[in-house]
Order: sequence, then C-alpha cells, then structure tokens
Amino acid sequence: MTVEPSNPGDSQPVSPVGLDLVAPETYAPMLRRLALAAVGVGVGATLLAALLVSWPIAVLIGFVVGAPTVGYAMALRRRRMWLAGTTIHARRLFGARHVDLAVATGVEILVFPARLSRIVLRVTAGADTQIIPLAMYTDSGSGRELHLIGLRKLADALASCPLAAAVAVSSMLVHQLRAEARDAGLEERPLYRAVQLAREKDYVSPIVLTDGEVATLC
Repeated sequence: MTVEPSNPGDSQPVSPVGLDLVAPETYAPMLRRLALAAVGVGVGATLLAALLVSWPIAVLIGFVVGAPTVGYAMALRRRRMWLAGTTIHARRLFGARHVDLAVATGVEILVFPARLSRIVLRVTAGADTQIIPLAMYTDSGSGRELHLIGLRKLADALASCPLAAAVAVSSMLVHQLRAEARDAGLEERPLYRAVQLAREKDYVSPIVLTDGEVATLC
C-alpha cells in the first residue's frame, strides 16, 4: 500500500509505516478461532433454547450470546494504525481518523502504571485526538517496544511540529531509537525510564509527563 504525497511536484510516493505495537497478523488466527467459537456457542444456545421457547426467541437468544464476541473479534481484526508522511491514520471498526502531527495542537506522553505498564503518545489536532502506543513493560522488566522504523518516522514527524512539547518528545524518541539500536539495557531506554518515573509516583490513574520530565529522559 502506498500513499501519494500531498505535494504535486514530488513524484516519490510516501510509504506508510505501521504503528501497531503488536502486528495484527500475529493475533489474526486467534481472533478467527474466537469468532468461530462464538458462532458455535451462539448456535448451541439457539438449539438449546428452542427446546423451551419458540424459534424466533431462540434465535434472538443465540444472537445475544454469540454476537458480542464475534463483533469484538471483527473490531480487533479491522483496527490498524500507520504513519504516512506526517499524518497518523487510524482505522477502526466504523470509519477512520487522520491526525497530522505537523499541525498538532497538543503532544503528550502518558503512562498507565500497572503490573503491565503502558506508555503512549497522545496527539491532539483540533477536535481530533489519537493515542499511539509506544511500549509496554511488566514488573519483571520484560515487555514490547515500538519497532525502530516506527520510532524513527514518529520522531521525524514530530520534529516538523512547531510545538516545544513535540520537539522534546521527538528528541526522547531519538534517544530511545539509539538505545534499541545498540541493544542497550532497559535502564538506558527513555521509555522504560518514563514508566519507572511514573511508578515512583505511586498513582493508579494515568500520568501525563511534564515537558521537564520528558526532557530528563533524553
């Protein structure tokens, strides 16, 4: 898939870069099995209910039992997020959202502290807000981080934004990129240090890092 550049004078297409922390292809087979199992449970519930009530009511019961799980699996399979140029594209079950980082009006780093802590980038552009997952870490120090190309493209896109917060986050992502590239320990990776910083505050609710805190992570 390629996206044509916005500048008519530029003949080079812009290649989109996936920003999913876990590639959808990884869990697609599991979601397919989950959907099939939900359909089976719904059919079973319909047949069982038909022994006690009329068929229309039995079908309705089977639908209520199986449909939510099938819908959830379909929603997860459809969800995608990618970056093309400076624009974040997020596809959902119904519709899609497009947020241009170059004209962002708000850029923040959020940490969700828990046994499995998540750190995300929250970007606001006008009335639109988009969350981009950056990493997640367990208490034991294991976890998953956004791939190198995604970090590089995000950092470049944020650097095009005039906001000081965007430039600070871009710098932090560059340091994270360098740490991942040389396979540095977790203590040397800004995203992990951000999670540690949030855990030290002993808050349960999501924490928004200040510009000063982001700067200390570089």
